[in-house]
Amino acid sequence: MIPLTLVLLGMTAAVVLALLLPLLHRWRAPAERRLFDRAVYRAQLDELERDVARGVIGGAEAQAARLEIERRLLAADAAPGAAAGTGQGASREAASGAAPGAATSRVGSSRALALAAALIIAGGAGLVYLRLGAPGVPDVPFAERQDTAPAGQSPHTGQAPPHVDMADAAKTLAAKLKADPNNGPGWLMYARTEAMLGNWKDSADAYTHAIALGQTDAEVYAGYGEMLVLGTDGIVGPPARAAFGAALQRDPKNDVARYYAALADAQAGESRRAIAAWQGLAADIPEDSPMREAIGQRIADAASAAGIAAPPLPKGQPAAAPAAGAPGPGQDQMAAAENMPPAERDKMIRGMVEKLAAQLATAPDNPDGWLQLGRSYAALGEVDKAADAFDHAARLKPGDVEIQMQEVEALLTNRKPDDEIPARAVTLLKQVEAVSPDRPEVLWYLGVVAARAGQRDEAKRDWQRLLPLLPADGEDHKTVVEALKTLDKS
Repeated sequence: MIPLTLVLLGMTAAVVLALLLPLLHRWRAPAERRLFDRAVYRAQLDELERDVARGVIGGAEAQAARLEIERRLLAADAAPGAAAGTGQGASREAASGAAPGAATSRVGSSRALALAAALIIAGGAGLVYLRLGAPGVPDVPFAERQDTAPAGQSPHTGQAPPHVDMADAAKTLAAKLKADPNNGPGWLMYARTEAMLGNWKDSADAYTHAIALGQTDAEVYAGYGEMLVLGTDGIVGPPARAAFGAALQRDPKNDVARYYAALADAQAGESRRAIAAWQGLAADIPEDSPMREAIGQRIADAASAAGIAAPPLPKGQPAAAPAAGAPGPGQDQMAAAENMPPAERDKMIRGMVEKLAAQLATAPDNPDGWLQLGRSYAALGEVDKAADAFDHAARLKPGDVEIQMQEVEALLTNRKPDDEIPARAVTLLKQVEAVSPDRPEVLWYLGVVAARAGQRDEAKRDWQRLLPLLPADGEDHKTVVEALKTLDKS
């Protein structure tokens, strides 16, 4: 084995050589700034042309930007020294006012400086190691070192093991959906998880499954449309526009759908129409909403493209004041939670949920609060408590089947495909069917309940009603056809 001292001497020599080589070479001037500027401006022109081709930027705005970049490019070419080439050493010395022979003396002094620095660095390093090091102690391979980190921490970093991240959650959801492809709420959760990971196309595909299985409220269609837009570099194509239209049919006030519908108008050259839509949206959202800044920029871009003055943003809605003793986390709490160990973060979340439950016990006439509590309990896996909270919200908003479906979703959370559907969920499904008889997920689950109870005719009736509601070329349609064939064989 090579002695440690020789290894250290070799390393020291390599470092000294790397540091001092520049001092032993003739001085060279850095590349001229104008060359860098010209490369940057030409790259900006190329990027501008790509934006124009994609329709991201309007004609008038593109022309103005092009003129400005070309002006800067001409200015760079006209800068002092622009006509000079890379130049010779003598011309630089003359331009700098150096006397003849200055370069030679500079090289000589550089070599002397290099030799002195080499002696100081190498000698100093040796003295420090002899005084503070331990040359007589043998090395211990990394694999043979004992781990001394506290229990529950990584032996090499001293930190707690990382918690399951979003990518792992997506893989788990994908595996569950492969075993249970007719789980509409599961597809919706998977779509949102992939969206958080930035996998726009995978998210859009998951949204299509969720919609086919009855997840058809405005938020779902708006989320689906947004994934289509992000997957096409900001272009609102016909499928995305149709999705936003479906969202607005269900909720004309949906912020996301209104924003992108206006963007579609702007990209189609309907600048004034887009500006009017964004103005209306800005007036309907809170004054402190971060969305207002994006809307203002969009209005300015559309006005520039139309050759008109950008109108000022209208005043928004008053910012909602937090309720006294509100249990929701503030920005500082959210930032702190991100850095907490999983156990502490879970404790913090449960504390806030308990605080919300206590607040609702004293002020129960708050349907939104009960909905929030139901979703919180569902996220924590406390299914019965979640269902009770949704029941409270449903009593305060009679006839709102969406609340009942959220309760069904909570009751079916984490159940395997072969598990029985709880009687409480069956009752809710029948109540929803009485009000909304063509909800695909209701017909599917009621058919499953009937088939397991041996009521083949009832199951057949439900699934035959379901078939026309599903895309004929989709996997869900095929699944229902196979289920009907199974009924005929049994």
